[in-house]
Amino acid sequence: MDLHLGSAEPTKEERAAVDAVLGAPASGWDGGDRIAARDGRVAGGGPTSAGDRHRLLPALQAVQARVGWISEGALRYVSERLRVPPAETFGVATFYALLSVEPRAKRVLHVCDDIACRARGAEGMIAALERTAGPAGEEKGGATWMRSPCLGMCDHAPAAFLQVAGAAPVERSIGGVDSTKLAALRASGRPPADPAMPAVPQAGAPGLRLLARCGSVDPSSLAAYQASGGYAALRRAFELGPEGVIREVTDSKLMGRGGAAFPTGRKWDAVARQPARPHFLVCNADESEPGTFKDRVLMEGDPFAIVEAMTIAAFATGCERGVIYVRGEYPLAIARLQGAIDQARARGWLGARVMGQPFAFDIEITKGGGAYICGEETAIFNSIEGLRGEPRNKPPFPVASGLFRKPTLINNVETLANIPGIILGGGPAFAATGTPDSAGTRLFCLSGCVERPGVYEAPFGVTLREMLAMAGGVCGARPLRAVLLGGAAGMFVRPDELDLPLSFEGARAAKVTLGSGVIMAFDDRVDLADIVLRIAAFFRDESCGQCVPCRVGTVRQEEALHRIVRGRARGGVRTELALLEEIGEAMRDASICGLGQTAYSAVESAVKRLRLFAPEAAT
Repeated sequence: MDLHLGSAEPTKEERAAVDAVLGAPASGWDGGDRIAARDGRVAGGGPTSAGDRHRLLPALQAVQARVGWISEGALRYVSERLRVPPAETFGVATFYALLSVEPRAKRVLHVCDDIACRARGAEGMIAALERTAGPAGEEKGGATWMRSPCLGMCDHAPAAFLQVAGAAPVERSIGGVDSTKLAALRASGRPPADPAMPAVPQAGAPGLRLLARCGSVDPSSLAAYQASGGYAALRRAFELGPEGVIREVTDSKLMGRGGAAFPTGRKWDAVARQPARPHFLVCNADESEPGTFKDRVLMEGDPFAIVEAMTIAAFATGCERGVIYVRGEYPLAIARLQGAIDQARARGWLGARVMGQPFAFDIEITKGGGAYICGEETAIFNSIEGLRGEPRNKPPFPVASGLFRKPTLINNVETLANIPGIILGGGPAFAATGTPDSAGTRLFCLSGCVERPGVYEAPFGVTLREMLAMAGGVCGARPLRAVLLGGAAGMFVRPDELDLPLSFEGARAAKVTLGSGVIMAFDDRVDLADIVLRIAAFFRDESCGQCVPCRVGTVRQEEALHRIVRGRARGGVRTELALLEEIGEAMRDASICGLGQTAYSAVESAVKRLRLFAPEAAT
């Protein structure tokens, strides 16, 4: 792709899709028809168009949704409209898995083959689909299917994601699929009438905090949210004032729930003190960690709570604009959040004077394009700004230079969902729940070989054994072989370690991580070597390629594992395991972001904790 505009022209459909996002072009200088009398000496757009680069990803997504792929003519038209060099537009379009610059059928079925779905028989289901529909990527009857990394539907595994392009595009996540359902979905493009509802086994149980409304209160009704206590926390926040709100959050000892466990109050205070303006607030809803689906459940089941929490956070830290970055495979969550935003805005609880107060704040949604790396906080900023979703070097840190290089508060969905309860009940009361170093309750994603997969809420300090019991134990009371904590970036633990307390200090003592709250169980029927290979393949696929340790290391790690599993270890298994250790240390020490730094974690625990590839077990 050149830096200069080519001669390819967009089709009428492509032009209409882009114009629906960007508005009609003002002149021939920004993609409209040239009229000599009007355009001969005046150039429309210019700096104004250049300032709209953050609309690049939505424009590309609009073409994809309308046509099914993005042609060279469409790329040229988007570049022309936004004053972005074509090479950069191409670079963004080719970064995301849900976008295609090659011709693709309008009907695409993405079938999850990641670890939770594998534990539920996805590979056998996919093999049956290959026999009836042909290999992945092959177009047949105007449709195609593709293998997909985790779709965040582990509570309904095995799962699929259907996209049908057109004037009225269809996107739907479908759980509980089998080979027959997959063949029908691919052939017809008609999803079930009702989307799969979140699995909240505790719905309606007393004592719940984060899940109190999920499955019990209509998530599409602002009136129902108010009747259940909604927006009382925002009113209380206005009474406390910004400093009072931050004091309560600090006293609560709330730690970030995205995996890094950074003190939330400290982050809020740092943003509030920044003199540069404006301040931005980003809600990280791009949960793409295999085995993680808690944020999806909150967004689908209690979207108004996220909007209210963001408004409180913005008030406390002086943020004027909020962005919720939601992964593209969550269409129901996007719809529910947009409905909550629209209703709050219509009520005057978002906008120029929130609840009549001298405080202006509004929220918009940015839809991700299918890139795990965009869950990294600085990669999100680049993606929102219309750049490739690659992480930035730190420092500077987001609190000082984040979105659009301005002070930015970024928290994940579960972290924010705790805020209304903290404001209403007080920080010390929140800190009294859990353990001394791990305050509050935590959402855990139970999946794999358990009887009742779903999101469970429990105080910090609950044991792994107790959480598995809450989910009904292992399917069919079969022997437990291993548990994966924290997802693909987490670690395996053995069946004799089930009394591990699930808290930050308990995890540190056991040299494991809670990560994003994943608890994935594997029974004696699961091929753990295959699971580890899939994890290695996941990181190889999802590496953005920006830094050498991760780009090369993830490939070499997968290659070494394949050689061991196939009995072709070079120099013996011990030599290959030593090579894996060296690769893992290089990735951990030298990668730019958490993807490369944790790409070896699950593999290392399989080697050292489970002794899965022990040399003495090799033939």
